[in-house]
Amino acid sequence: MQFRRLHFTNESGQRLAARMDLPDDTPPVAYALFAHCFTCSKNIKAAAHISRALTDEGIGVFRFDFTGLGESEGDFGDTNFSSNVEDLVTAAQFMVDNLEGPKILIGHSLGGAAVLQAAARIPSSLAVITIAAPADPKHVSLALGDSKEIIERRGEAEVDLAGRTFKIKKQFLDDLESVSMQHTIRNLDRALLIFHAPTDAVVGIDNAARIFQAARHPKSFISLDRADHLLMKPEDSRYVGSLIATWASKYIDANEKMG
Repeated sequence: MQFRRLHFTNESGQRLAARMDLPDDTPPVAYALFAHCFTCSKNIKAAAHISRALTDEGIGVFRFDFTGLGESEGDFGDTNFSSNVEDLVTAAQFMVDNLEGPKILIGHSLGGAAVLQAAARIPSSLAVITIAAPADPKHVSLALGDSKEIIERRGEAEVDLAGRTFKIKKQFLDDLESVSMQHTIRNLDRALLIFHAPTDAVVGIDNAARIFQAARHPKSFISLDRADHLLMKPEDSRYVGSLIATWASKYIDANEKMG
């Protein structure tokens, strides 16, 4: 696939790093906006494999690093779930201004909760896909373990997450508490596809059930048999990408016929 390195500016004036993955020989039939997992980056292998599968089917994929992560500017300690949602909305507007509005929103783990929350503010979006997403962003606080109590008592703490150290502030926890996902999911008004592994040890399968039950039709669920939370096996992420392309084509084609 072809790709272009891009940058856009978030609400705070910080420069966020992005890349646009494109089909090799033809203009994209549609664009997708991809939100990576908590403390990950746009370059996580699962995102790359999913993008490759989508571009093979003619779908362009825009992925970027949230504020304070990867190659993007900003202090991760000053970010939270709400700022991630703002980054997504800003990214979508950048696509509108420079490419075309995203018709497909894809989110991995906490990125899945973020695209659910952002969808209503991205008018071009027709279909939302979550991968191993929590039904409530407050689930992230479980990953903090004993550090959560320290954060609440001291106001911040250095937390080890997947072998890397991040500063987490109390405002991050407070923001998670303020989010109401059930109302958001119930009023999504977009086609929804949920991917989840029954054996996911990080975000349990019960989260997929809660998202599915709260959502209105059209909604679909696909079980990722024997996959891990981060889709570390290339065959799992490629499988997800190919299924997204097939599933989303129905809604893209229907929209074009209506237009």
